Amino acid sequence: MSILTPAVTDSDQLHRDALTVLQPGFVGTTMPEWVRRHLAAGLGSVALFARNVVDPEQLAALTAELRSVNPDLLIAIDEEGGDVTRLEVGSGSSWPGNLALGAVDDTALTRDVARELGRALATCGINYNWAPAADVNSNPRNPVIGVRSFGADPELCARHTAAWVEGLQQVGVAACAKHFPGHGDTAVDSHLGLPMVDVDVDLLRSRDLVPFLAAIEAGAKAVMTAHIMVPALDPKLPATLSPAVLTDLLRGQLGYQGLIVTDGIEMGAIADTYGMGPGTVMALAAGADAICVGGGSTEEETVLELRDAIVEAVRSGALSEERLADAAQRVRTLGSWARIEAQGQLAEPDLAIGLRAARRALRVVRAPGRAFPPVTERPYVVSLSDQPNFAVGDDTPWGLSGLLTARFPGTRTAKVDAADAAPEALDATVARLLAEAEGRSLVLVVRDAHRYDWMTAVLERVLTARPDGAVVEMGVPQAAPAGALYIATHGAARVLGLAAVEVLTGQ
Repeated sequence: MSILTPAVTDSDQLHRDALTVLQPGFVGTTMPEWVRRHLAAGLGSVALFARNVVDPEQLAALTAELRSVNPDLLIAIDEEGGDVTRLEVGSGSSWPGNLALGAVDDTALTRDVARELGRALATCGINYNWAPAADVNSNPRNPVIGVRSFGADPELCARHTAAWVEGLQQVGVAACAKHFPGHGDTAVDSHLGLPMVDVDVDLLRSRDLVPFLAAIEAGAKAVMTAHIMVPALDPKLPATLSPAVLTDLLRGQLGYQGLIVTDGIEMGAIADTYGMGPGTVMALAAGADAICVGGGSTEEETVLELRDAIVEAVRSGALSEERLADAAQRVRTLGSWARIEAQGQLAEPDLAIGLRAARRALRVVRAPGRAFPPVTERPYVVSLSDQPNFAVGDDTPWGLSGLLTARFPGTRTAKVDAADAAPEALDATVARLLAEAEGRSLVLVVRDAHRYDWMTAVLERVLTARPDGAVVEMGVPQAAPAGALYIATHGAARVLGLAAVEVLTGQ
């Protein structure tokens, strides 16, 4: 060793490994100085969200800046397509989401969509995507999965999860199947609380685990854990913190050898129950290799807190040094794979594939004996909406108001929420809508109407008076309501809205 080269001490390596396993986010469209320092000190991943994105050119410059400090850096994003988009948060996604692809049920098309979305990521320097959602949406009232799932059929979810993984990784972007062992049968959003999946092992194996097996067989480079309680697997600890789930089941019984990453450690299910620092240590000890943190916690202090919690846990014996070293090496291995695979992969995505898939995803029902004339001039568009879940966020536009207004200047629009449909306000709300819609084509746009009694009440009252109205469901579809025309888009992506407008205008 040269006397000019400082020796790497065990303490240095411990701190480096502790940084390597963290996947933090930050605020801003350029690299903060604190991120630069920690990349030089060993940070193995960063997480980008909509707050970091202006346009593809800016994003490519940011990722190049980040990678100049660590060429093997994993640059992660949560880009599912469909309702969950970070690249196109200002406009809505050019790619239909999972439920739409499951409705078409053409695995070649799913593979094509994932490949082209992957190209959009790769051209911006993203090499690691926290997608696809492999959850089976077995609970139709699920508040956090819904259209993010390919559907309620385990085998359908399995074949499309595999196709999505294959398509994304064809262009050198690592796929991450989530949320293991399955978040589809929950009634609580894990951003806010700790959900329970209280079913027996046989049902888990025949339903929830099926798509994850397909993802493993397809070569998924990463699997993300779910912050859920599954008593049949571990009666005491949530999956993210459970050796029985991560080491015994995922590593042992299912044979998975890739990277295991947690869902956001700052989410309420973990942070409010165990604390971020203790939760991080428990997750690593249970078998996780990387800690996602940054959806909500974006300060350097969070990174330091978690790094120090890991280091102290190793020194106290709560976390073995070998387990930490193994986790850090898995992160570095995936970073090296991504750097090599990215070479020669840059190509512009084919956006036509997204619209073609969106058109095929539509389910159109025309009521016998009722006519809905094509919209040819200023319609009246009513959007009925509740709060989106945290994964979708409230910054991404959805619905048809903007699309129809752009095509037909003078289009009238209205928004209705739960307060407008309260018992004391319902009569006045319906009367107002009917008066404003008089003499115009009426289009009612909803998202997950089956989950909200108030939304169903407004639909029923308005359509009783205007049976010539059209309903466009942009969430998980159920039975068609009693209007003249019903269009189920299977998601609220912009491209699905464009396909619905084509039907409404007779194209």
